[in-house]
This record gives sequence, C-alpha cells and structure tokens, in this order.
Amino acid sequence: MLITLSVLWGGSFFFVGVAVTDLPPLTIVTLRVGIAAITLWCIVLVMGLRPPKSLEVWAAFLGMGLLNNVIPFALIVWGQTQIASGLASILNAATPIFTVVVASMLLPDERATPLKIVGVMIGFIGVVMMIGLPAIDGDNSLLAQVAIIAATLSYAFAGVYGRRFKAMAVNPIITAAGQVTASALVLAPIALAVEGPPDITEINTGTWGAIFGLAVLSTAVAYVLYFKILASAGATNLLLVTLLVPVSAILLGSLLLNETLEVVHFVGMALIALGLSAIDGRLWRRRVTAKA
Repeated sequence: MLITLSVLWGGSFFFVGVAVTDLPPLTIVTLRVGIAAITLWCIVLVMGLRPPKSLEVWAAFLGMGLLNNVIPFALIVWGQTQIASGLASILNAATPIFTVVVASMLLPDERATPLKIVGVMIGFIGVVMMIGLPAIDGDNSLLAQVAIIAATLSYAFAGVYGRRFKAMAVNPIITAAGQVTASALVLAPIALAVEGPPDITEINTGTWGAIFGLAVLSTAVAYVLYFKILASAGATNLLLVTLLVPVSAILLGSLLLNETLEVVHFVGMALIALGLSAIDGRLWRRRVTAKA
C-alpha cells in the first residue's frame, strides 16, 4: 500500500505542473478536493456505508482537512508556481524528519530513537542524490521554498492528528471523504473571493485531464490508502511515503517517458532503502541479536 501511495502522490507533482499553466493555485486545490469528495461519496454510497452524524466526527474531519489538505495543498501549489517540481519534491521529502519529531513529542508509542533519526537522514540524502544537487541551485524563491517546508510540517501534524479516527471507529473511506469535503467547503469561498470563478472555456483538455488525475488518483484513491496505512502502521511509518515518491516519479519517467536511469539514481534508491530499513528497525535488531 505504501508503494502504491507513493506512485499516486508522485503523480501529483506532474499533474500540478500541468495545471498551473492554466489555473491559479487556490482554484486548482479547490477543484482537487471538490472532485475527490464527489468521487469518494459515490464510492461510499455504492458500498452501502452511512455518513457519520456525530458533530465530534465532523469537527475532526474539519481539523484533518485543514492540516492535511487546505494548508499544505495551497502552499505546495503556490510554491510550484515559483520553483521547479524537482526542488519541490526534495523539500517535500523532509516530511518524515518533521514527523519523527512531532510524533515523538505527541505520541507515546512513536518515540524517536537514534536509529529512526539516522534512517530518516540517510533516506533524505538518498532523495537529494536521486533528484540531483542542481535542483537546489539556481534563482529560486526563498519564500516558495519556505512554503513547501511549512506544508511538510502541516503534513506531520496531520499524521499525528489523524490517529484519532481509528479510536472513533470511522471507516477509512468515510474518513477520506469527510476530510476532503470539509476542505472543499473551506476552500471554495476563499478561492472565489481571491481568484474569482475560473473561465472554463479557456481550460484545455490536457489541464482538465491533469485536474481529474490529481483529484481522483492522487487524492481520492490515495487518501483511502493513507487512512488504512495510518490506522495500521502509525504516523511515522505512513509519512515515509514521501521518501518513496521521488523513487516512483523517476521509475515512472524511465518506464513511460524513456528517461535514462543513471548510477546516481541507483545509489539514491539504495540509500533510501537503507534509511527505510533503519527506521523500521527489525532487520537491524535481528543483526544485533545474532551477533550477541
């Protein structure tokens, strides 16, 4: 599920890169969560599930929507209007670093260990190697980079906040539908007030395809997996997906766009794999036990 999620979220940077050529940031984010909400509620109806009636649950959906959609989506989409998607991917890969810190402060069962911290840093170095140091160079907006970092911090708090839905016994599909619905209700009036209604006649087919890919695949389907993994594996393990997103993006480019894989890509992937194994810890603990 983690690998599938990394592929779906890896595609989001491509979809956003296409959409920003025709649409302003808040409009893209609103369409993303709005179409995703419609898609997910259709799935809920087909499955015969019932929406929750509790105000407490809907308040939790609103909190999750703000932390997991409204704040980070708006910051990332705006950031990508100023900086390249490669640099945005590198900055987004800092999410597990913040998650380890936030989860260790707020969740007693996800305390940071030296091995986890080392693993996250090794994985992050692997991401930088794969995407390339040149992505960090150049005339890039400092404010846009800070916006992407702020988005990753919001994701970290969202991963911790979302743990409450397991205790509430809310189905992951309903949780995903509820959070994007709350996000759409918050974003729609803001987008209309700031950017005005979009001129639909000026949007080309490629942009619509990117919007629907972003909404259905990178949001609706992705968040069903997100909440399933969060319930079973915890916030820290879930947000390791941001280390895998660049791997997915580069492998997809190789398979679908005939891009060439170089030695540095394989070295970066190996470092990410090493970092993930350190964060998981089981293989390392077995080696220590075997030596003892």
